[in-house]
Amino acid sequence: MKHTTEGLLNTAEAARFLRVSQASIRRWADSGRLAVSRVGGRRERRFKESDLLALLDASRDARPDGVVRIGGASAPVPGHLATFYSTDEGGLRLSVPFLADGMRLGQPCLLVATEPLLSRYVAALGDPPDGMITPILFAGATAAEAIAEWERRFSELIAGRGAPLRIVGEMSCERTMFRSEDEMLRYEEAFELLSKRYPVVVICQYDAREFGGVALLRALKAHPDLFGLRIGTFLN
Repeated sequence: MKHTTEGLLNTAEAARFLRVSQASIRRWADSGRLAVSRVGGRRERRFKESDLLALLDASRDARPDGVVRIGGASAPVPGHLATFYSTDEGGLRLSVPFLADGMRLGQPCLLVATEPLLSRYVAALGDPPDGMITPILFAGATAAEAIAEWERRFSELIAGRGAPLRIVGEMSCERTMFRSEDEMLRYEEAFELLSKRYPVVVICQYDAREFGGVALLRALKAHPDLFGLRIGTFLN
């Protein structure tokens, strides 16, 4: 019987479907985590959409359930949230207690920020001990490259841990790591799906003085977890 590849996705298409890197697709297929077929003389990988959905469901089932308190709201784990602020004080109102609670509980905390915001956080957190807060900087250039970098970091930091990983990203700083604001927002949209596969709680901080209305609306849409919470909590 003639074998058909109709309805099968190649590696690039599977990566776009799951919004992950092609390297992750190849790694999962080679390790047996993701079902794969080989076709043609070059034995190229092909994937069923149903198998990709099954992998996504399995990742969700494997995550520890729970919530993290943020400003009186119960954020889900995993959670990908955004705050919008218009003053320096407002920018620290939720993010600093969020990180401080993680430090107190011994949970890994990551901060994506550059100066002068980085020093502002260090001062607000009382000069945290080495290793308690890990600053993150990356030359993302493209959304795909940044997502691949986060996949690598998540795999390293979460392996063997039951506690959630806490991340605060100052988006005015992250914007400088991409070639354009549009690329940064495409990264945010891709990160929404990526975050659902790991026990992470992320606060993406938007300084309303630094972004236009269209960008802020797009950012809001990229964080649907907000809509299940009291959204006023995240407006500072």
